[in-house]
Amino acid sequence: MPIYAYRCSACGHEKDVLQKISAEPLTLCPACNTENFSKQITAAGFQLKGSGWYASDFKGGAGSSSSASNTVSSSESSAPASPCGGSCACH
Repeated sequence: MPIYAYRCSACGHEKDVLQKISAEPLTLCPACNTENFSKQITAAGFQLKGSGWYASDFKGGAGSSSSASNTVSSSESSAPASPCGGSCACH
C-alpha cells in the first residue's frame, strides 16, 4: 500500500497516511475538523539507476555477478574522461 501525504489548507496540519490506491481520499482534517484536507503531490520514493538489468540481478539468475561487473567496467573504461564521467546527455 502506498503512503500519501496530506495537508490541510485551513490550519496547515500535515500527515502521511498509509491507504489503498482504491480508497477514497481523506477530506476531513484531524486537527481542525474542516473539509480542507487534501492529497499533496510528492516525489517517488525510489530511483532507477544504472544502464540496465542483468541476469545476475535476481536470485537464481543464469549469469554470474562477475560477468555482469565485467560488462559494466568495460563499458565505463571506453567512456571519455570528462568531469561528468561521460554518462550524461552532453556526450
